[in-house]
Amino acid sequence: MLVGPWFHFIFKFRPNLLNFTELPTLTIMELHINSIDFSSLSLLLLLVFSAIYFLREKHEKRKSRPNLPPGSMGWPFIGETFELLKRHPSFSIGRYLQDHIHRYGKIFKSNIFGGPTIVSTDARFNRFVMQNHGRLFETSYPESVEGILGEWSVLTLTGELHKEMRSIAVKFLSNDLRTRFLPDIERHTLLIINAWKDGSFLSATEQAKKFTFHMMVKQILGLEPGQPQTEKIKKEYTTFMPGVVSMPLKLPGTPYSKALKSRSVIFSEIERMVDSLRKEMRQGEIKERNDLLCWCLTELELSKGKMFDLLLGMLFGGFETTSVALSLAFFFIGRCPRAFQELRNEHLGIARKKAERGETTLTWDDYKQMEFTECVVKETLRLGNVIKFTHRKAIEDVHYQGYDIPRDWKVLLVLSAIHLDGSIHNDPQEFNPWRWQNMSSSTVDFMAFGGGNKLCAGAELAKLELAVFLHHCVLNYRWELCKNDQPLAYPYVVFEDGLPIQVFKINNN
Repeated sequence: MLVGPWFHFIFKFRPNLLNFTELPTLTIMELHINSIDFSSLSLLLLLVFSAIYFLREKHEKRKSRPNLPPGSMGWPFIGETFELLKRHPSFSIGRYLQDHIHRYGKIFKSNIFGGPTIVSTDARFNRFVMQNHGRLFETSYPESVEGILGEWSVLTLTGELHKEMRSIAVKFLSNDLRTRFLPDIERHTLLIINAWKDGSFLSATEQAKKFTFHMMVKQILGLEPGQPQTEKIKKEYTTFMPGVVSMPLKLPGTPYSKALKSRSVIFSEIERMVDSLRKEMRQGEIKERNDLLCWCLTELELSKGKMFDLLLGMLFGGFETTSVALSLAFFFIGRCPRAFQELRNEHLGIARKKAERGETTLTWDDYKQMEFTECVVKETLRLGNVIKFTHRKAIEDVHYQGYDIPRDWKVLLVLSAIHLDGSIHNDPQEFNPWRWQNMSSSTVDFMAFGGGNKLCAGAELAKLELAVFLHHCVLNYRWELCKNDQPLAYPYVVFEDGLPIQVFKINNN
C-alpha cells in the first residue's frame, strides 16, 4: 500500500536515502497522507470504471433484447390456446380478445398453439403482414392442418411451391365462371330448393352443406349427387374440420386420428377414379368433362401426391367456407325482414326482365344486377366471420411501429376483430347490408377472403354461389327461424342445432 508514495518520495526528495528512519517527522506524515489519498483514489477510480462497464453492458443487452408487445404467455406449452378457442358467438370477438385488447392493446404477445405468438387485432398491421407474405412472413398453420390437408395443400404451402399450386387453382376457378360454373350452380340450387315443401321444417345448415358439397364434388371430381362415390366421400369428409382444429394426436378415437383415416379412404377412392379415367383415355372412350380431376390428368403434369392434395384442399376450401356463409345468410336475413324484402324486390325485378326477354336461366348480366345481394353477402361475411383468424410466421426479425417481432415467432391475424371494430364499422354488431352501398370494401376493413398473395382463390366463385342460391330462395320462399340457435366460433363457425327453419312457399302469380 505504501510502495507508490515511497518511490515518489525517494525520487522527489532524497534519491540516495535508503534508511526510512532518517526521514524528517513531517515528511513521514506527508508520505502517510499521500499513501492514503492515492489508495482511496485508486479504489474510487476502480468503482467508477466498474460502474461504467456494468451500465454499458446492461445498455447493450437492453439494445439486443427485442421490444415485444405487452402480453401474457399463459401456461407452459399450451399457453392461452384454450382461452382463445372458447366458444362464443361468431358475431363477437369473445371474452379472451376483449380482455386482452383492453389490457394490452390491439397487438399483444401470447403463447398460442404451443409457441410464442404475436396476436394482432389491428387492421393496418394485419394488412402489413399480408402484403409482406413471402418476404417477411410465411404461412404457419398448426401441424394438424398440414397432416390432414397434405404437404402440397394451397392453404399451407409457401414460396414458389405456393405460387405454382395457387396459379392452378386460380386458373381453374376463374376461367369460365360465366359459361361453366353459373349454369351448374343454378342447376344444383334448384335441385335443393325444388325439394322443399310448403310449411316444412328444415335444417338450414344441412341444406347449405348439401348444396355446396354437391357443387364442389361435381366441379372437382366430376361426381353427381346420389352416386355411391359421392356419398362415400361425403361421409368420410365430415371428420375433416373437427380434425383440423384438434391436437395432432394419433391415438385411436381422437378427431385427428379419425380425420387421417378418412383422408386415406378418400385418397383410395380418388385413386380408383384416376385409374378408371386413365383407362378410358387410353381407349379413347373418355366423355367430355371439365372437372378439375380430368383437367389435372389431361392438361397438367402433377405427381400423384400433388394432385391429391390439390383436389382435397380445393374441396375443403370450397365446401366448408361457402356452406357456413350460406347458413349465416339464412340466419341474418331471417332476423331482418327489411333486408329480406329489399332482397326479394331486387330479384323480382331481375325475374320480370328475364320473363320479358323470354329467358328462363340466369345470365352473367343478371348476376351483375344483383347489387343489393352483393351488399348482403359482404355483410354476412363481415358479421358472421366464417374465418376467425389466419396463421403466419416471421421469417426474419421484423420491426413495426416500435415493436419487434423476432424471427420464427408466429403471428396470429384475428380477422374477426377487424370486422367488429367500432372505429372501422359503425354499429359493428348490427346486420346492416346498406352500409356497403356507399362503401367500397378494402383489405383494411374487409378481410373475409384474406389478403395479399394468399387471397382466397375461390372468392368470386363463393360470392356467385351465394348470390344464385339467394336469388331462387327469396323468389320462391320465405323462412322463419325456429330456435334461438346462433353461430358459434369454435374456432370454425357451427350452429349447434343445425339452424332449424320453417319455409313457406310464396305464390308469385
